[in-house]
Amino acid sequence: MSQQANDRYAASAVPVLTRGRRGVRTSIPSVGLPRRSRDELLMAARHGLDEASLVQVPAERYALAHLAALRVAAAVLADRAQARPGHRGRPASAWRLLAAVAPELAEWAQFFAAGAARRAAAEAGLPVVGTRDADDLVRQVEIFLGVVETTLGLPSQPVLPAMVADFARFSHDQRRR
Repeated sequence: MSQQANDRYAASAVPVLTRGRRGVRTSIPSVGLPRRSRDELLMAARHGLDEASLVQVPAERYALAHLAALRVAAAVLADRAQARPGHRGRPASAWRLLAAVAPELAEWAQFFAAGAARRAAAEAGLPVVGTRDADDLVRQVEIFLGVVETTLGLPSQPVLPAMVADFARFSHDQRRR
């Protein structure tokens, strides 16, 4: 690939600030934007986190918690980013985009990005996660979710246990199909 092509490729993933009706929003390649709304993603994250807390296998609990954190990051992108007109761009890490769109969450983005390979290994069935690791990650995601809700100006409200049981049954039924 030529240097000019490399520069265009790299520039396609760089966020750009724009001013619109909803204030300053960051333009990112459309490939990095979530397809669901902020509120749907936050609810899915909270349900995923609650499901993670019910799972007994540490590797599954770790993976579910990390996926919940990804949904929280996607909610921030849904709230603060818009598609850059004209091109899709190349895929970029949700954590990299989160740090660009919400610099105040950059440390969280680094923390969760560092655990992505471990999550993938846990999902693959490798023995890389213990009970304490999984429990710690669930707690960190709970904190992250609260920080994001506060950052977005939303009340932080845990899901009621009855809703968790309903979601767990629904998720289990969906996986069986």
